[in-house]
Parts: sequence; C-alpha cells; structure tokens
Amino acid sequence: MKQRGLVMVFALLILLSLTVLGVASVSSGLMQNKMATSMEQSSLAFDAAEAAIAGVVFESEDETLLTNPNLSDPLSDARQGNIFDPTADTLSCFDVNGWTNRTMTQAGLTVGQNHNNAGSYDNNPPVNSWSRTAFMREQPCRGSSNVIGGSNINCHVFVVRGCGQVSGKSYVVANSLTAAVFAPASQ
Repeated sequence: MKQRGLVMVFALLILLSLTVLGVASVSSGLMQNKMATSMEQSSLAFDAAEAAIAGVVFESEDETLLTNPNLSDPLSDARQGNIFDPTADTLSCFDVNGWTNRTMTQAGLTVGQNHNNAGSYDNNPPVNSWSRTAFMREQPCRGSSNVIGGSNINCHVFVVRGCGQVSGKSYVVANSLTAAVFAPASQ
C-alpha cells in the first residue's frame, strides 16, 4: 500500500515538472515573439529615417530643383534658417520650430519636386519618415579641397537628422549625417 501512494506522489511531481517546463517554454516563446516584432518595427523605422536623409541628399543634388527659382532645396532652406550650435541646441525629431523639414512618402522621389507632402513612408504597418536639416557653420575647406585654397570658396557644414516612426509606437528611430558643401564664402 505504501508503494502505491509513493508512486502517485512521484507521478504528481513529474506532472508538476512537465507543467512548469511547458509554461516556461510558452513564456519564452512569447517573449521571443515580442522581441522579434520590436526589432522588425525598429528596423522599419530606421529604414524610414535613412530614406529621409537620402531624400535631403537627393533634393540637394537635383539640378532641376536647384535651377527653379520657385523651389528651393533643403540645404538652401537650412542656410536661411537658424544656425545650429551642437553644444547648445538639439535637433530633435519632435522639435517643430526652427528647422527645415522634408517628409518621405510611398510616392518616392521625383526630380524637380520638394518632398514635403504629408503621407506615410509605408502603409503596412504605417510608418512615418521625416528629416530635419540645419546649417552649422562656414569654414575653410580642408583635405583634398586644398586645390581651391586661394579662391573665394568655403565649406558650408550642415547636419541632417532623419527620423522614422511606426505609427502608434512611442519611440522614434533617428540617424544623422553631417555634410560639407562647397559654396562661395560669405562676405
């Protein structure tokens, strides 16, 4: 009789162990699924931020846009705006004042057009993409540009921040690019 009771206790212990292992396995699987979803959304937001930076570069090199007096490129707009001081200012994706903006949408990039229309970078899931561009400083060109040393050319330095956000999520992914552009020296 004692052995039958002991077998039942061992059977219950084995069932309890299997239940704990099953619950732990399901919990681990759910956590890995959440992590994978979060990484996918973060990757989509990063791609949108990169596309926003690419849009600024595209417009800044668009000959049709640069020669049209009715339109302006983001670097020219930024040059006319606030001077960005990285020791005192922030170029936040949420700051709505003082910086030139560009929005990237599913429509893509078109020659001769400013890309600042409202819209989504992607629809499934909805992802927003925008950039902030600011002028930092004018400085003598260095490096391989020394061949123009005696001329009236300087490097105008800009910072471009690309921002991407999956709709409904509280975080924004951002990336930055610093660009130096040859331009006539200011007087």
